[in-house]
Amino acid sequence: MRILLVEDDAELRVQLESSLNRQQYVIDTAADGEEALDWLFDSSFDLVILDIMLPKVDGLTILKEMRSADIETPVLMLTAKGALGDKVAGLDSGADDYLTKPFAMSELMARIRSLLRRSGGQSDTRISAGRIVLDTVQQTVTSGCEMLNLTPKEFHIFEFLLHNKNRIVSRVHLAEHVWGDAYDPFAMSNFIDVHIKNLRQKISSAGGPDIIKTVRGIGFIIEDAPV
Repeated sequence: MRILLVEDDAELRVQLESSLNRQQYVIDTAADGEEALDWLFDSSFDLVILDIMLPKVDGLTILKEMRSADIETPVLMLTAKGALGDKVAGLDSGADDYLTKPFAMSELMARIRSLLRRSGGQSDTRISAGRIVLDTVQQTVTSGCEMLNLTPKEFHIFEFLLHNKNRIVSRVHLAEHVWGDAYDPFAMSNFIDVHIKNLRQKISSAGGPDIIKTVRGIGFIIEDAPV
């Protein structure tokens, strides 16, 4: 998947590019509106992450020019905290979603996955393993008819494992996905184990199967479970 990241804050741009590269996305970047338009009219992308406040050409103008040129690439707008008018204007101009700064890296990744699924024709927002169902839009997890009361971190861990169902996910990859650059492997070494333990207990209490398996010395895996 190829993503165009348009952000004039150099430090944030580098941080986002690094995090997105770790998730195996191909990233091109632009530091101002003119550079972004050059990219958009010369290349094709699966997603555009677009800041509103940009030098030379602002994000809303870029979005309007994209839609006027029938470029239907999904756009995730980045807006300033409390800038409700920017959010409304962005959605009215054809943005597909928005995220308010500052944001957690895990939230950005969840929004990206959701937009890429939609643009790829995957209208079902649910991921399942046996009778356990996670809804990426409603941010809910159910076991049969019973709702699991997960914390945000537990939800993101479970979502990432389900997205990688039948594949082993290393502890480091899982931690970097959930905590991003804030993860400290020395100070936070037991965080993953605590959250996995709590997840297993909540799934078991709801009558669900023991679907999160530990792969000794590597990480974790969720395999298809019987209904």
